Amino acid sequence: MEAGREGSRGLWARLGLARPEARAWALYDWANSAFMTTVVAGVFPIYFAKVAAAGLTPEQAQTRFAYGTAVALLLVALLAPPLGALSDARALRKPLLFAFALLGVLGTAGLAGVGEGDWLLGLLCFGLGNLGAGASVVFYDGLLPHVAAPDEVDRTSTAGFALGYLGGGLLLALNLAWIQRPEWFGMQDLDPTWPSRLAFLSVAVWWLVFTLPLMRRVPEPPALRVAQRVGGGAADRRGSLLGLAATLREIRSFPNAFLMLLAFLIYNDGILTIIRMATIYGQGIGLGTGDMILALLLVQFLGIPCSIAFGGMARRLGTKRSILLALVVYGLVTLLALFMTTATHFYLLAALVGLVQGGAQALSRSLFASLIPRQKSAEFFGFFAIGEKFAGVLGPTLFATVLATSESSRTAMGWVMAFFVVGGLLLMRVDVDAGRGQARAAEGELG
Repeated sequence: MEAGREGSRGLWARLGLARPEARAWALYDWANSAFMTTVVAGVFPIYFAKVAAAGLTPEQAQTRFAYGTAVALLLVALLAPPLGALSDARALRKPLLFAFALLGVLGTAGLAGVGEGDWLLGLLCFGLGNLGAGASVVFYDGLLPHVAAPDEVDRTSTAGFALGYLGGGLLLALNLAWIQRPEWFGMQDLDPTWPSRLAFLSVAVWWLVFTLPLMRRVPEPPALRVAQRVGGGAADRRGSLLGLAATLREIRSFPNAFLMLLAFLIYNDGILTIIRMATIYGQGIGLGTGDMILALLLVQFLGIPCSIAFGGMARRLGTKRSILLALVVYGLVTLLALFMTTATHFYLLAALVGLVQGGAQALSRSLFASLIPRQKSAEFFGFFAIGEKFAGVLGPTLFATVLATSESSRTAMGWVMAFFVVGGLLLMRVDVDAGRGQARAAEGELG
């Protein structure tokens, strides 16, 4: 028995989750990934195209969905930096995380009320869910350098993504089972839209329940005293929109963190566009719903071991090189997508995405965390959210604009490759060692 406990502790340590607070922190990936899988990537795009947008052409449905997504994520981008600064100054990371998670839960539950032709209500509830998910992750990411030691941050981040893939994949598989086979669950006599609506309700419950361990077990980091601030300034001003320029000036005083932020802003545009537009893209070129859903499940479950593997790869190759490798694969995905015509092609692209998706995003998060002082984590991660969420504005907007002008979703997907090329070139210029040294020196000055 003792040997079993030692083995369990050794496994958690290898994953960067040796401490209970680290495991509770990572469980929030498990919680909110259900929204990303079932709602964002899996069920809602198809439900929107077939039910909520009934009466619209496929091109109109894709365009409104893309613009609706862009508006929701624009709100996240505008709110994240000032709220991040406020949470650092007032020790409000956990309360703000829970408040936005609850907003997302309510928006997701509201999708259950979306019926045929209710495209506006659907986009409103979907927007609230995106706002809750995007904003809550700002404070979640800001807790990473407080729950992980410097030599654990890559592994802790990738372990969180792996848990997210597992949790999101398990709930999505259950949701798809009752959507595809409602008679197995006694739903055969219900309106055909209700299995999907119940899937949205299940995501809301899942998200709420698995947020609670973080709220109970992860301690709130201490508030950053005004006297500790880099560059001076009042905490209250930093917690307002007027303080955005001052916070941006602080990030620019860490040049490698700023360059990493800019690179992430660009290449994550491509990642989020693929995540958010893949199923509706497949719908537009005539692929079957079942094939697209199975491909999404392939991404989810392949992402579990591959995310963990990227944590180990970062120790051997370095974090930056590992991200660059992932971007090369993403560029290949966008190139191959131009020639996709069959479900087999879609499965192949899904497998390639599953190899690198979790690793690219997890290591981007951990690399940025290592380039900033811990005392400023939520404030700086507020701007990281611009890369993580505002990126979701530019990509879908470009996709929708090209689609509207060219009437070809293949042409729109081709433009996505530019994000990976430009973002990768900027990332190559980041001096990781110098950036980490400057961040640790700043932590000493902040106390």
